[in-house]
Amino acid sequence: MTEIEKTLEAHQVRPTAMRILIYKYMAEKEVAVALTDIESAFSKSDRSTLYRTLKTFEENGIAHQIDDGTGISKYALCESGCNCELDQDLHLHFHCSNCDETVCLTAHKIPHINLPYGYLAENANLVVKGICEKCSSE
Repeated sequence: MTEIEKTLEAHQVRPTAMRILIYKYMAEKEVAVALTDIESAFSKSDRSTLYRTLKTFEENGIAHQIDDGTGISKYALCESGCNCELDQDLHLHFHCSNCDETVCLTAHKIPHINLPYGYLAENANLVVKGICEKCSSE
């Protein structure tokens, strides 16, 4: 059994061939990917299968969705031990306005925010926009 298969099974996700391929594709990327990126990489696959795989990954804590303000949802694999809890695992995202890539900055955690009485947080997303390291050195 491969590491990918073990990871999927540890999250109660059956390791089908397509799920393994998509996980491997996402793991090889250093940036968050959009559904259209995955569609381009797996052009012979059905769009709904690809979308369902991303949603399955998201629902089972394998990947998280990023709203980087571009209007296109991006997805990135969660780091080991992440359970995407609001108070523990939220991290900073960076969107480069030059190359249009979005990256997770997992070492930079979003601190817990105390909301006023009666407010209940369901999600938080912090995206910093600017020029990434790769583009600024060119």
